[in-house]
Amino acid sequence: MAKDKYVAYVGTYTHENSLGIHVYDVDTQTGVFTERSVAEINNPSYLTVSHDGQTLYSIADEGVASFSIDENGDLHKTSQQWIGGMRGDFVEVDSKNRYLFVGGYHDGRVTMMRLKADGTIGDIAYGVFHKGAGIGFGDPHFDHAKVTCVRLTPDEKFLCAVDFGLNQVKVYRVDYEMGHLSMADIIRPELGGGAREIRFSKDGKYAYVLTGLNNSVEVYTYHVDDRDEPVFEKIQTVSVLNKTYEAAASMNMTFNETEDYLFVAVDALNAVTCLKRDAETGMLSYDGMTFISGEYPKSIAILPGNEFLVVANHDTNDLRTFKIHYKDHYCLLKNPPVKINQPNRIHIHKMR
Repeated sequence: MAKDKYVAYVGTYTHENSLGIHVYDVDTQTGVFTERSVAEINNPSYLTVSHDGQTLYSIADEGVASFSIDENGDLHKTSQQWIGGMRGDFVEVDSKNRYLFVGGYHDGRVTMMRLKADGTIGDIAYGVFHKGAGIGFGDPHFDHAKVTCVRLTPDEKFLCAVDFGLNQVKVYRVDYEMGHLSMADIIRPELGGGAREIRFSKDGKYAYVLTGLNNSVEVYTYHVDDRDEPVFEKIQTVSVLNKTYEAAASMNMTFNETEDYLFVAVDALNAVTCLKRDAETGMLSYDGMTFISGEYPKSIAILPGNEFLVVANHDTNDLRTFKIHYKDHYCLLKNPPVKINQPNRIHIHKMR
């Protein structure tokens, strides 16, 4: 049987030495990354791949861009569009390739972009600006809306827009026929938490909200009631830290393949925390922390097979691969760091 082929797409800032999205061949047995090409684009800070595996979508200074994925995993630019606001921060695509959803960190805007049949990006279908006073208490960095994540619910009926500045997750009903978003609910994490990201379990029963300032993960049950309304009920808040630190801020999170562990990057500590997950209850428990020796872990990923953790360190300009020792509650650096200028987002893609 032929061995599955995987590539990694790494978005970078292009202020200095990088040109765009770096493409790596990935050996999931050893955790080794081998660079194969670079797709030129201005500051691709976040990116994602369509569910059919044929198109990559990326943030760009000019808005959003699409790339076709060839048989080797290399990228070829196919379209670019303005998003109707300031530079975006996060992109999400529905499973039928109807719309691209964009979250704006700088202006608090959520944008819905039409997609064409060939996967290229069309015009703006809808856009909405979040409004309200932020949680910054006078700090201009946190005093207004900042959308840091847009993610569809597993049933794709709703779009969850995580607003770090407002400390809210606004839940929008998605009208795919009309190309429209309408407010359905608001999730309000604990006061001052700084909601950063939301993820759902594969079975669609649980939602996990990472708070960047409280350094916690809030666990919610999720279902749609008989009125077709979304229902989120909080069942747990768990800290990602094993003790109190003077300065700590959680950046992003990811499940391993089997979803029995959730990993969280704590950027102010230059560490990654591991939380064990109970599949029946959805609840989490602290399971260990690894200091990753690099600085500012802006994105993390688990390689297929669940044996390796990959960390993209923005400030030390590298990717570092760690062997996960689940039973011993730590991760150990496995390979020499791979140098890359200011990485922001890493996405592992299985070739079809």
